Formats: sequence, structure tokens, C-alpha cells
Amino acid sequence: MSVLTLKVAINLAGQALAAGREISAAPLTVAVLDSGGHLIALQREDGASLLRPQIAIGKAWGAIALGKGSRLLAQDAQQRPAFFAALNGLGQGNVVPAPGGVLIRDQAGKVLGAIGVSGDVSDVDEQVAVRAVEAVQLRADVGTAV
Repeated sequence: MSVLTLKVAINLAGQALAAGREISAAPLTVAVLDSGGHLIALQREDGASLLRPQIAIGKAWGAIALGKGSRLLAQDAQQRPAFFAALNGLGQGNVVPAPGGVLIRDQAGKVLGAIGVSGDVSDVDEQVAVRAVEAVQLRADVGTAV
């Protein structure tokens, strides 16, 4: 696979929501972006709070924009808050440095896009994202630089 298709993106979102239900996560929102940071699919469960779509997109967008999972972005933001303030100015506030944004790679390691999950605690969001990517036979990258 060389690009992330709509069919795969919808499948990823569905897999993430199913994984969330399996572990009794809070209502989730899932965003799937292509390698250019463009939204392909967004699904918001009933009961998910108001800003969850923007947070899920921000987690995935940050992963794409900086080439690493949002868990590492969260660590970077703690160590370099001024850089992240400037980064969010450049990115028009679109980077959410919290676990739950995961790069999606093909089996050869090429970045196809990213998935962002929001709704539960960040560790659960990330777990759901990883499970979704692996369920569609792709590689989830939570923290390595490109």
C-alpha cells in the first residue's frame, strides 16, 4: 500500500471505536489523516465531548507534522515549552502534544498517515490507536522519529 485510502481510513476508525468498546473506554473520537496532514475520516461516538474532534485531529496532525508519535511530542513539550508555544503559533494551534496520535506506516516503514484518538485518558487513547492500526495489518509508530 502506498497511500492511505478512504476505505482503509474508515476501517481504521471503526477498528479504533471497536477497540475502545472492548476495553470500556469513555466515548471516543477518531481522526485519520493522510501523509500530508489532510483529514480522511472522522468518527465521534455518541457522548464524546465537544472538542474531541479537534483534539483527535491535533494529535494526529502533530504526529505527521513532526514525524513522531504524540507521546514523544508530549515529552518534548514538557522539556521545551517555548518551542511548542512557537510551534503551535506556526501550526495555527493544531498540535496537541498528548499520547493518542500515532503514525501509520506500511510494512516497508513508509509513513502513510496518522491516527488520533481522544476521549479517555491519553494512555487509553494511544492503546486504541495502536490496536486499530495493527488490526488492519499496518505498523503503528508511537514514538520513533522519521
